[in-house]
Amino acid sequence: MKKITCFFILLFYSLSCREAYNVPSPSPPTGYLVVEGFINNGTEPTTIRLSRTAKLYDSAEVIYEYNAQVSIEGENNESYPLYESINGTYLSSELHLNSNEKYRLHILTTDGKEYLSDFEPVKTTPPIDSISWVRENGVQLYINTHDPQNNTKYYQWKYEETWEFHSAFANSLVYIFDTATSKNIGVDYKYPSAATDTTILKCWKTQSSTTISLGSTEKLVQDIIFLPLNFIEPASVKISVRYSINVKQYALSQDAYLFLQKIKKNTEQLGSVFDPQPSELQGNIHCITNPAEVVVGFVEVTQEQQQRIYITNEQVPDWGYNQGCPTIIVDNNEDSILKYASGLMPAFPNQVARDFIVSFYAAEPRCIDCTLRGTNVKPDYWP
Repeated sequence: MKKITCFFILLFYSLSCREAYNVPSPSPPTGYLVVEGFINNGTEPTTIRLSRTAKLYDSAEVIYEYNAQVSIEGENNESYPLYESINGTYLSSELHLNSNEKYRLHILTTDGKEYLSDFEPVKTTPPIDSISWVRENGVQLYINTHDPQNNTKYYQWKYEETWEFHSAFANSLVYIFDTATSKNIGVDYKYPSAATDTTILKCWKTQSSTTISLGSTEKLVQDIIFLPLNFIEPASVKISVRYSINVKQYALSQDAYLFLQKIKKNTEQLGSVFDPQPSELQGNIHCITNPAEVVVGFVEVTQEQQQRIYITNEQVPDWGYNQGCPTIIVDNNEDSILKYASGLMPAFPNQVARDFIVSFYAAEPRCIDCTLRGTNVKPDYWP
């Protein structure tokens, strides 16, 4: 009993007392180079993003690496340049690489430093068999794939979610502003419904996955994958109208898989004394100018396979989405408008007599203008 008590005292002490931790090997003033992306042997361009690490106490803003010279090199002396885009992103044209050759990434930064990744073979990614889902309180999505040759063994997935959503109320009124005082002095309405502003009624939002999704069949007899990929919370806005997920699949080498596993543990599974502790990220990119310099990243040569599915609100009966948008009735007089107009948008008239508005409904702007939460530009792939 005494041993158990001592253990809890020590555990409480370790969790309660925290001291500043100084990194024993401080990074250079410009930070370490971070290389994200892969050499894509497929129909999509290769996308490489270069950035710099920041100190723990610095701003969380990403420090992008601009004006670098980036190219892909083959063991057979092939060379493919990448062209700078925005925010430290470098793009190539569509590549058709020789599957019998190995390739690497070559980077020359503006400070004169040169970086090379190791030569890596070209990996072939099997197609995605299907993306399935089941109603489990919310909606659980699964990835299904296999390699009949049993050669892939290591996989990574990324995805983009897009959903359509609508404003809770249509807007058929607008406030009238006094040009001299900039005050709201009334509302304007064109009877009956021709004035409804449909441009802020229907919107879409897209977001990319923020977690590292990995899978391995190393310990299985057959190279078959069936794994949970993403969970949509019950009553989420994502399936209030129509939802879509576009999944991208990549075959990995064992080294790349282990590297991404370390990143996953270091970024997603830390938080208590029982979680895995931070580990050194040793990738396959090296600074030729200064071999002692740390470089963060692993550049693989692989293919990207994609598949998209849709889920509609009709497919999830009693989904229960609620925007939480109550309305209030505002009398159409100066005092009422001045009181409520600063934080509310007019929706539609409550009473109309001979084109004179006696009162009107109002609600929070987010409940009427969907562009405050997304875009009203319909995606090209949307049904």
